[in-house]
Amino acid sequence: MSKGSELVVGLDIGTTKICAVVGEVQTDGNVDIIGIGTSPSRGLRRGVVINIESTVSSIKRAIEEAEMMAGCEIKCCYIGIAGGHIKGINSHGIVAVKEKEIREDDIRRVIEAARAVVIPLDREVIHVLPQEFIVDNQDGIKEPLGMSGMRLEAKVHLVTAACSSAQNLIKCANQTGLDVADLVLQPLASAMAVLADDEKDLGVVLVDIGGGTTDIAVFANGSIVHTSVLALAGNHITNDIAIGLRTPAPEAERLKIKHGCAMASMVDKDEMIEVPSVGGRSPRNLSRQILCEIIEPRVEEIFGLVKREIQRSGYEELLASGAVITGGSTIMEGMPELAEDVLGMPVRRGVPEKVQGLVDVVRSPVYATGVGLVHYGRGHLNNRFFPIRPDRNLYKRIKERMKTWMQDFF
Repeated sequence: MSKGSELVVGLDIGTTKICAVVGEVQTDGNVDIIGIGTSPSRGLRRGVVINIESTVSSIKRAIEEAEMMAGCEIKCCYIGIAGGHIKGINSHGIVAVKEKEIREDDIRRVIEAARAVVIPLDREVIHVLPQEFIVDNQDGIKEPLGMSGMRLEAKVHLVTAACSSAQNLIKCANQTGLDVADLVLQPLASAMAVLADDEKDLGVVLVDIGGGTTDIAVFANGSIVHTSVLALAGNHITNDIAIGLRTPAPEAERLKIKHGCAMASMVDKDEMIEVPSVGGRSPRNLSRQILCEIIEPRVEEIFGLVKREIQRSGYEELLASGAVITGGSTIMEGMPELAEDVLGMPVRRGVPEKVQGLVDVVRSPVYATGVGLVHYGRGHLNNRFFPIRPDRNLYKRIKERMKTWMQDFF
């Protein structure tokens, strides 16, 4: 580790794999990826912990591998969170400017006002993402600090998660001896790794297809405006192959990775593959096109649900940059082509950018979330705006909120 640099660790706890990425933040702000550790995930389903002991064991293996490669001890990490329990809503807050010039305290108060929405007791806000500020009816302002005005408004995107799911992730990390700096929405992290700034400005939808969930994030005018998580992803494709070809699930996964193609029309009819059988029966030789004909309908269904979600968000007409697909399931041949057909917009496959070090290793959609978590951690080393703290109880929260109110009024 070089002098003046700082380590940031992203821990992508997914349904099929757990990935730890160690990044070294240099004094000039650049990130060197110096360690990667992966382990099969055994204790999650659709992004939610269902077996703490198995999850802890998988995390330990990934962390140990990353520590060995990076030559350091990992004590703290940023964890990605996903799952069907994730909900995103847009909110709006208004405050009066005290000194006629907007200061950091005014920005904090207006974001708190936008954050003050009624959510169920079993849910917690994990992100407050500012979209734009409005000063005396002048909209489109990204940084209002120092501006003159009487009234300050903020439009934000709130991301909420089930408290139990968030705390179970934190508990699993803590049992491996790790502190959790923050929980980060997985599509937000992936966007930091694979999206260009001009794509966010023009309007783009990020589709992160993992093993258990498909995460969607819509960006317009440089800000995130809609998030959603679909409980349909790569594992469903694997299950279809296992049932359709009557082969064990691990073999179905291997066939999907090695021979899979999302568009059967792209495959030579005469190409043959060997398919293992169940129950000790001898393997069979089948046309590769049969495999692809099983995969294609499920992938079409996934992108069909993505298109419906984009239409439901109301931002379909603002996506001038089209779509970017990433995640382990998008490595499959033919995914961008089929996505273009279903979504009716330009589509590219996204890989992590803006990093140095082990670039050849991480330039894969598989590592999009892990690298994105490192980018997020780099930007929040000194300013963790709304961190998750598992030891904060309701009494402490109310006491802190009342203390803030008293300071504002007196």
